[in-house]
Amino acid sequence: MAFLEISALSKHYGEGKNRTDVLSDINLKVEEGEFIAIVGFSGSGKTTLISALAGLITPDQGGVIFKGKEIDGPGPERGVVFQSYSLMPWLSVYGNVQLAVDSVLKHKSRAERKEVAEKYIAMVGLAHASDRKPAELSGGMRQRVAVARALAMQPELLLLDEPLSALDALTRAKLQDEFAAICEQEKKTIILITNDVDEAILLADRIIPLKPGPKATLGPEFQVTLARPRDRAEMNSDAEFIELRAAITDYLMTVGEARGTQTEREINLPNIVPITQKAANQTTKPDKAPPAAYQKETQSDATEGFLKFSGISKVYPTAKGPLTVVDGFDLSMNKGEFITLIGHSGCGKSTVLSMVSGLNEISDGIITLDNNQITKAGPDKAVVFQAPSLLPWLSAYENVELGVEQVYPHAASSERRDIIEYYLERVGLGDSMKKLANDLSNGMKQRVGIARAFALSPKLLLLDEPFGMLDSLTRWELQDVLMDVWKRTQVTAICVTHDVDEAILLADRVVMMSNGPRAKIGNIMKVDLPRPRSRKALLDHPDYYAYREELLEFLEAYEGGANPSEAQLQSITQKRTERVARQHSAEASPLHPAQDHETAIAAAQ
Repeated sequence: MAFLEISALSKHYGEGKNRTDVLSDINLKVEEGEFIAIVGFSGSGKTTLISALAGLITPDQGGVIFKGKEIDGPGPERGVVFQSYSLMPWLSVYGNVQLAVDSVLKHKSRAERKEVAEKYIAMVGLAHASDRKPAELSGGMRQRVAVARALAMQPELLLLDEPLSALDALTRAKLQDEFAAICEQEKKTIILITNDVDEAILLADRIIPLKPGPKATLGPEFQVTLARPRDRAEMNSDAEFIELRAAITDYLMTVGEARGTQTEREINLPNIVPITQKAANQTTKPDKAPPAAYQKETQSDATEGFLKFSGISKVYPTAKGPLTVVDGFDLSMNKGEFITLIGHSGCGKSTVLSMVSGLNEISDGIITLDNNQITKAGPDKAVVFQAPSLLPWLSAYENVELGVEQVYPHAASSERRDIIEYYLERVGLGDSMKKLANDLSNGMKQRVGIARAFALSPKLLLLDEPFGMLDSLTRWELQDVLMDVWKRTQVTAICVTHDVDEAILLADRVVMMSNGPRAKIGNIMKVDLPRPRSRKALLDHPDYYAYREELLEFLEAYEGGANPSEAQLQSITQKRTERVARQHSAEASPLHPAQDHETAIAAAQ
């Protein structure tokens, strides 16, 4: 008999015209001590499934049998960690964990219950913060409390509903590694709901996709036979990991694309020029003399320099004195080049972006765009932020129209309409352009932001973690949308990101920032991978994981505020160069993710 068995489970919400069939005929057997990861898109019914396993909702049909008994409600033998922290704000870390322990382990003495609470608080690395209230903790620390609380109840089955998805990519990666270690210690039976393929591979014994709803069903199983403990960096060179990651990603993207495609009507963009481009030959008198480094650069015969950062610094006044966030940032970009900025939180990535956008005053140095000094914000520098900046009472069309009217004041209304509809079609909103922004999902709102940015025909496109608030699978879709639209315009672009895969997918060069304060460029990696790019194409390219390894090792070198030497950074780059060279020399029998498993392993050895 299986430890946990889900049999023909179905669930819907609403009735009549408002009925939504979420899950349909879900069947799964889980053995004791097994770690199962269920991956799927937002809205596919993952949370509904975990709620049924927890006994928080009743299925319409079928049911869940746990240790031979059908689940008919919640119970302490099934611990749950949700995406939201759900902590008592007036209690300390210890108080939140102790509250759960006292309610479940009543048979133990007070001293024993105290020992249990302290054990799991220490296990998640919060012994030093035991007396702090949730308001004094970071997002990652709050989620650690939720994990400690669930483990301290000593459940037989642990249910995890995207517990790390609300965190930034770097914090999430750190907690994934810590959670893997905890899971090894506890040896629990675990079901993890996630949208992160890497997280699933790092932690699980089996990975099962949940097909998109309505009437979501489970897809084919993927066995994870990688040896434990699994090291994130080492897996990047493992043939089995590469093959498995490609297979799962390919399956998810295939079912995602099958959710429905729109028929785009053919629109030809009008031959009109925005007012921001007409001013290209008008130079702006600098407020002060450019730095010597900039003057030297402009006197050279180099063809680079459509966008130039020369000696850029940013200083903020604080109660403890001036704080230099960015110090001596120098970079020159070609017209049409796409650069990504990556680095740890607090390294000044968004500060650099806010200065080049004209939204944040430069403390020292100069930035020029098309030979004009940047002194203020304007539509020639379009920005897409992490949070969609839309007017909720306007439709998707009207939100884009606001910007188009500003940069094409002399165009005919039909020409402006063609521009708006062209870009909304390209981002997949042809059927939703009349919907109010307030009625759109976060992913759809961000599509509107991308369409609006491109519709302005800017000289410079700036993206500040544009997909950071979205689940991994929606992020994949929008990254490909962005690449598709960008290849048509070739606009000069800078994107701030925490996501290693996103940095490689988008960029001609990845600019890696050192730690702050006084952050500057730590390294620049040229991405010599063919365009046009898509996630599927990258996963099939033999050099992709070499670039990925360099970025992961760069971030690891700066982990915890470290300041690596120039020799250490060069050795990381050299390692990538040598790996690419080895792969090219073995092209007679290349490793391909689609190969048979045994063949792939043999080719790597």
